[in-house]
Amino acid sequence: MATLKKLSVIAIVISMSLFLLVNADVYFEERFDDGWEDRWIKSDWKKSENMSGEWNHTAGKWSGDPLDKGIQTTQDLKYYAISAEFPEFNNKDKTLVFQFSVKHEQKLNCGGGYMKLINGTINQQVFDSDTPYSIMFGPDICGENNKKVHVILSRNGKNNQIKKEISYTIDQLTHLYTLIIRPDATYNILIDNEQKQSGSLYSDWDILPPRQIRDPDAKKPEDWEDREFIADEKDSKPEGYDNIPSEIPDQNARKPEDWNTEEKGEWKAPMIPNPEYKGPWKQKKTRNPNYKGKWKAPMIDNPEFVDDPDIYVYPNLRYVGIELWQVRAGTLFDNILICDDPEYAKKVAEETWGEIKYAEKAEFEKAEKLKKEEENKLGTPLNDDDDEELDYEEPDWEAKLKEDDEGKHDEL
Repeated sequence: MATLKKLSVIAIVISMSLFLLVNADVYFEERFDDGWEDRWIKSDWKKSENMSGEWNHTAGKWSGDPLDKGIQTTQDLKYYAISAEFPEFNNKDKTLVFQFSVKHEQKLNCGGGYMKLINGTINQQVFDSDTPYSIMFGPDICGENNKKVHVILSRNGKNNQIKKEISYTIDQLTHLYTLIIRPDATYNILIDNEQKQSGSLYSDWDILPPRQIRDPDAKKPEDWEDREFIADEKDSKPEGYDNIPSEIPDQNARKPEDWNTEEKGEWKAPMIPNPEYKGPWKQKKTRNPNYKGKWKAPMIDNPEFVDDPDIYVYPNLRYVGIELWQVRAGTLFDNILICDDPEYAKKVAEETWGEIKYAEKAEFEKAEKLKKEEENKLGTPLNDDDDEELDYEEPDWEAKLKEDDEGKHDEL
């Protein structure tokens, strides 16, 4: 009887879990199975300049599951732009979850691995870096010093980058990126199902002016003491301190036997640093008993701040897109999900990335081992395209880097 009761409880729990998952609103889910090309439109961006890269439908190298395919960039020094449309939705009063996986097989040295959510109506055939978007999320690398995870939220025509740093792993394996935005204007950023950052849309982006500012009219009081240390009046210079020379004759030196006084003059012992010399005298410091700390103007309500309770809302999301530049190709995107339920997203993550991560790592290590054994046999490193430095020129790249600071361009 007890066993039957226990089984009934388990059945109820499972049923409730399934009910919650079934009731998740899934706006878009793409695992790039057969027919994916009917759902995605490749842009003609840069095609006329022969700078538009081709996509490959593949599971990639060292795959944890050869049947689990995504789309991969294939050509170096190319631009890539592709997008898919889904039924337009509004996330007001709902949680928004944006999740996908990325693998950089090519030891990425400069290029993006991010995706975009786009609102309104666009011409997918000409989707490019200037196409307005609502959210841009994912990793971007350009050189040793420019490595970051973008979380850019667009509002009123301005692209606002997150102010916090997000740590992440750079290797040749698949990693899962999850962005969660809630109706209370809080957010979570997960990588490989582990939280990397969280906080508030109000404080971690400059979407709105700050609620409070330092009072610009405040003045530091004249008697405010902001010197933490002051001269110790009890400390005085020792008598004769200034008479101690910095150098003295070397007492151990001896005049060379062949010293010629007529040619070289009277011999003098060379000078050496005086161990008694302590440098210019400085009066000791003591803690200031009247120290009040560094003065700061008091905070006041910002007259320019106007609250927006819908700061988290994107009213007409309709497309998901990939738009990036890659010096070295080989980035593979897969398992894209847009929904309103973090638990459903976690379940999908476990079914996809979670199912292949260990097998993928084992295959990668196996491939690396075989490569090392072959190198040992040959006595020389194998010619690996991933290790080659690409010689390229892109005249307007520096200008694009500058534009990033102004929010006009998204790449590093």
